[in-house]
Amino acid sequence: MLGARRLSIAWANTPRYWRWKRVPESRFSEVAELKEVWWLDVKGTIETKILSPNTTYVAYLVYKFSSSRYGFEKKPVDLHVELGESDAGRTFRIFLDPSANIPQFSREREDGWMEVKLGEFFNEHGDDGKATCSLREVDNYTLKKGLIIEGIDIRPKDSR
Repeated sequence: MLGARRLSIAWANTPRYWRWKRVPESRFSEVAELKEVWWLDVKGTIETKILSPNTTYVAYLVYKFSSSRYGFEKKPVDLHVELGESDAGRTFRIFLDPSANIPQFSREREDGWMEVKLGEFFNEHGDDGKATCSLREVDNYTLKKGLIIEGIDIRPKDSR
């Protein structure tokens, strides 16, 4: 799993937009809490050489919401995974905090965090370069607040 500190989060070190905090139920020393942004861009990258070859991997965003949140029920986010520079990957558009009449794509994990599938990739030889996983919502018209990111979990497709 890539912890929040290993992710590339736009404006993560700007206290006006994000804050780093300790959360007892996290496996990491710090998580990232979104204070307020118009432009959300989160990326995680992993070298495929540290993963098993001939294996399909699935990447999940692991997150929670603070009690004071908004924006994620109004505007969908784009979830994407690509392998190497030549792979265009596939983009999914979902609501992270959907209202009752919209399908829920996230699920609660045993550790109390939520997870949503960013995408998957096949690591053929283990020398396929880098897999990049991303979460984006960049239309600049919807203010977002209250997302807490623990990290991106990358695991073989058939494991839980």
